[in-house]
Amino acid sequence: MTLPAQNLLAEEASPYLQQHSDNPVHWRGWSPAALAEARERGRPILLSIGYAACHWCHVMAHESFENDAVAAVMNRLFVNIKVDREERPDIDQIYMAALHAMGEQGGWPLTMFLTPDGKPFWGGTYFPREARYGRPGFIQVMEAVDKAWREKQESLGQSADGLTSHVEARLAGSHGKAVLDRDTLGDLAGRIDGMIDRDLGGLRGAPKFPNAPFMQSLWLSWLRDRAASHRDAVLLSLEKMLAGGIYDHVGGGLSRYSTDAEWLVPHFEKMLYDNAQLLRMCNWAFAATGNDLFRIRIEDTVAWLLREMLVDGGGFAASLDADSDGEEGLFYTWNRAEVEAVLGEDSASFFEYFDLVAPHGWEGKPIIRQTADQQKQSIVDHALLVPLKQKLLAARERRVRPGRDGKALTDWNGLMIAALAEAGRALQRPDWIEAAARAFAHIVEASHDGRLPHSMLGARKLFPALSSDYAAMTNAAVALFEATGETAYVDRARHFIGQLDHWHQDADQTGYYLTASDSADVPIRIRGDVDEAIPSATAQIIEALVRLASVTGGLDLQEKAWTTAEHAMGRAAQQAYGQAGIVNACALALEPLKLVLIDHPERPSLVPVANRNPDPRRVDIVVPVGTEANRPALPGGVVPPTEKPGAWLCTGQACLPVVTDAGELERLLRRG
Repeated sequence: MTLPAQNLLAEEASPYLQQHSDNPVHWRGWSPAALAEARERGRPILLSIGYAACHWCHVMAHESFENDAVAAVMNRLFVNIKVDREERPDIDQIYMAALHAMGEQGGWPLTMFLTPDGKPFWGGTYFPREARYGRPGFIQVMEAVDKAWREKQESLGQSADGLTSHVEARLAGSHGKAVLDRDTLGDLAGRIDGMIDRDLGGLRGAPKFPNAPFMQSLWLSWLRDRAASHRDAVLLSLEKMLAGGIYDHVGGGLSRYSTDAEWLVPHFEKMLYDNAQLLRMCNWAFAATGNDLFRIRIEDTVAWLLREMLVDGGGFAASLDADSDGEEGLFYTWNRAEVEAVLGEDSASFFEYFDLVAPHGWEGKPIIRQTADQQKQSIVDHALLVPLKQKLLAARERRVRPGRDGKALTDWNGLMIAALAEAGRALQRPDWIEAAARAFAHIVEASHDGRLPHSMLGARKLFPALSSDYAAMTNAAVALFEATGETAYVDRARHFIGQLDHWHQDADQTGYYLTASDSADVPIRIRGDVDEAIPSATAQIIEALVRLASVTGGLDLQEKAWTTAEHAMGRAAQQAYGQAGIVNACALALEPLKLVLIDHPERPSLVPVANRNPDPRRVDIVVPVGTEANRPALPGGVVPPTEKPGAWLCTGQACLPVVTDAGELERLLRRG
């Protein structure tokens, strides 16, 4: 049955889709009913994919989707489907891969034209309403697509079939397994290191993204092989990011990326996943250097998270918009008069530590940033700056706030839970660990029939979960077990892996699909091998299997991790840059580290050493002195004695002799 000739987005759970519910476009959400309508009417599909914090998505919405004349053409020629890429990364990845296969640059909004059965035949990203920026106008594009569809339908259909087959082979195919080679990580890290901007950090050129999978490749290489240039590349990139306008110097937290090479002018949206990964990298950097810059930025970013991103129940919202009151960055930028009005005679002190910069081409108010010298001095004089920043923050809170996408995404929450638990351990902040535990409970309590949702907004939940959700929550459960010692988290992690196996494992039991086996509305069931701003689903799965196997000592989990890693590496071998997450995870599978600590809970001597030396390769298991039950086995089934403090560090199946002295353990963990 044909759906009603009206906009149907009002009942969708996604805030992004709800933003478009008043458009004159007859939008549908992605659903079997919408796809059936296209087939019944024989009309091509106009698919528009974006997300709530996307600046150019808003621009195209205001220019075209809110315009009656544009909407009339859309409604006359197409079945129009709107997708939130954060709710449906499976759909987004399929059609983004199709656009790349056409030789086009990807990005959002993603605008794709599909046959009535959902196969892509042409597309692009942002189209202006009128021709400009060297791009055709949107009505002109739609009319050209319609003409081609009417006159060349058979050839377009053949082209769509070929393109779909290409995407399926790339995203869903199987390849022979590869031998896990210790040199693979070092080789990738060396090539990434050659791309680093030695003056400004990050990769050379603009725009500049944090690129956490690449940074982790470099950091793992440093930890394992002591490649000092790889460590320094990460530290430089973090220092430059944290001095630039991409970092919110008043309120804490990192924006998505900078449009320039100097980290100065960001797209001001703040994403949960960027800040989860920032916390982890700053935690590693602080442990390695003792530089208080990284500790302070962790504290400020967690303060932002708990102040602005909590949702009812304790989970974390997906993102904050770049725009407020119709202007990008308005909430975050200041002119000198505004700062002086808030700080009065203290404004001179503020300007000793911060610059206001309005670069060429930037139309908004100036952006706060620091020079390298200002950054160093602001750490020394941090206590002096705290009250000044608090005053500015209080004044900023009276401005029109940017929109918040309040949906809680399970995989992104898993990333943040793990990061909070790790930082809470390292910096002795039990309140952060408690916040992570509340978020974990919030996600788990939303389960139905033992299955996690992928997304929730209040009472609205989107099932089923993706493989990335189970992987991220398994890693979160292990991190919380490390932080609390509560074995219930290990039981929960086992359950997640059981669900992953049941709904996502392939027929050969060599890997996993991103979507569940009962997801009926996906044109292609993809694996999820390709990194985006976060490591791919496959990378997170391998890490989860390795970490849980280290905790439990289960040989079945170890075998499953190894098999999954070998086959993933076989698929990733020809495109390591786009699948750095798999390379990183395979390095963990190749040489997993396990630290078993026996210590006094009330006066620990060894546990604080482990906590302040975080290592992404290592799983820590803490057991109180005198414990008889739940005693972890070392590789080979050896159960360590618990009558006195001791630490056993194991790599794979080999363990070093017990260490009982805190200083010796410190030296051992710092040597790696």
